[in-house]
Amino acid sequence: MEKYTATELIVRADIMDKAMELASLLSTSDEVAFYQKAEKQVQSNAEIQDLIKLIKKRQKEVVAFEKFQNQKMIDKINGELEELQDKLDNYPIVSQFKQAQEDINYLLQLVVGVIRDTVSEKIQVEDAAPAVESNCSD
Repeated sequence: MEKYTATELIVRADIMDKAMELASLLSTSDEVAFYQKAEKQVQSNAEIQDLIKLIKKRQKEVVAFEKFQNQKMIDKINGELEELQDKLDNYPIVSQFKQAQEDINYLLQLVVGVIRDTVSEKIQVEDAAPAVESNCSD
């Protein structure tokens, strides 16, 4: 069996070619297509974008009030943030967008897990050489 240094493994063309092929397959999956469609809808919806901007603004305000240790204002703004987030989550396309993100993340984790487990199994099988018996009389 050929042996490679860590550097050689990183730059091996055949591995990189397969990784690129896998990335291409993933990028053309139904999950990615649905995510891209939902993302465009979220980005093109002015109401949703206004809500997102307002949420970000309120989050910055919380950080500012934390520096001044003004718990009363922090609590007030956090309450507003919860309401704004609930309002945002009530848009069906936002829920679909979040679900699409979760689906893609699950798909990526699944692929990484399969690769990890397969490599791990191969290493264990190949490293499991028969034990050499020693004779105490040597």
